[in-house]
Amino acid sequence: MAQRFGGKYSPDGSADGDELTERGAFQGARVDPVGARANLLFLPAVPMVFLALNDGAVNLAIALVAAGILTLAAWLLRGGLQAEAAYVARKVARRPAIPRKLFASLLTGIGIALAAYRSEPGLVAPILFGIAAGGLHLAAFGPDPLKDKGMEGIDTFQQDRVARVVDEAETHLTAMTDAMARAEDRQMALKLEKFQATARDLIRTVEEDPRDLTAARKYLGVYLIGARDATIKFADIYSRTRDTQARSDYSDLLDDLSNNFAARTRKLLVEDRSDLNIEIDVLRDRLQREGVRTAPEETK
Repeated sequence: MAQRFGGKYSPDGSADGDELTERGAFQGARVDPVGARANLLFLPAVPMVFLALNDGAVNLAIALVAAGILTLAAWLLRGGLQAEAAYVARKVARRPAIPRKLFASLLTGIGIALAAYRSEPGLVAPILFGIAAGGLHLAAFGPDPLKDKGMEGIDTFQQDRVARVVDEAETHLTAMTDAMARAEDRQMALKLEKFQATARDLIRTVEEDPRDLTAARKYLGVYLIGARDATIKFADIYSRTRDTQARSDYSDLLDDLSNNFAARTRKLLVEDRSDLNIEIDVLRDRLQREGVRTAPEETK
């Protein structure tokens, strides 16, 4: 059936320009930072072990140790890439506590050196191979972030409180995603992702200004816990019964949550802008009392 289009610029469209733009389904979507090249580093350990099965007990033991080290290096690299992506995505962030990517490069060099020792016993060749492998690994994936970002003038104690609340909020959001997978409803999954993106906007706002934690704590705690529990119950019910009423009720709940979280984020941003205006006015008053003009007078 044909559907008539409408909108602000249609003949019968609304001229009100203050309506909120609906968030797209993929707005705020995050790409997995662990790509194919990182996952491929799990493979070299497998043929290394199989090729050493007929080389005697000593060579087999060396191959097993080297394979374990290379696997550990690949696992550390995955964690390092994920931590780096989280660091880059935030305006205010601390450097990773453990430099996983640097450790992965070091372990890769050690693993390759042990593997080379099987073919060329000695010190020179394995060390050269290990240095080359570790250097290439570091050049390919880069080092970990080594300094804090946007932490100047921020109370570290308050920032630690925010970090704990944010970690709990992210845990709730992840649990919602895991539960929705059981429902096997792509449309509801997309709507949930839109709500999660709205919730993460609030999280980022609080991270950038920890003073907003008091005003947003209920949203990042009680409301997200309720949303998580509702998502789990919906997934359990809908996966068994395909109840359309439960689906409709859950959809309305996500709409209400998205609107409320977006409204809270806008309010916090307005309050932050008001604080900035107050600081500017106070500074201008001080400058004027010191006899400093804040703007040049217009010449006639």
